[in-house]
Amino acid sequence: MDTQSSVIIFLDEETKPFGEFKAPINFELDTRKLVDGEHKLRIVSKDPHGKEGIRIIPFTVRNGPAVAIEGISDNEVVDGVIPLMINAYGKGDQKRFLIEGSETPHSIPSWLWASIIGFIGWGIYYAITALNTPLQ
Repeated sequence: MDTQSSVIIFLDEETKPFGEFKAPINFELDTRKLVDGEHKLRIVSKDPHGKEGIRIIPFTVRNGPAVAIEGISDNEVVDGVIPLMINAYGKGDQKRFLIEGSETPHSIPSWLWASIIGFIGWGIYYAITALNTPLQ
């Protein structure tokens, strides 16, 4: 009688297992062979007495270039003309870092504009009140 548990690994909704191993195992899942999007890793374990356990791990693959969009959000209600800024960038060959195109430009946030305007307003108020203070 076998004393080790076995592990069967399925990917997505496949009926044919990705692999069948004796526990414990170490293996590498190469996501470069998967299409971008949502996937499920289903792991079925069997102990020596035939009892089964299952664990499902959902994950998302994004090997292709990342797409960043500024100007519209998911499920947003919009009308009229909408200015959009779209950037797509890949990871390169992951052996050297590429600066050009690796960052997504963003517009200046509105809270920063409000802070700058508030600070300038406070400075003008302070200057006016300091100049109108009578000397003793």
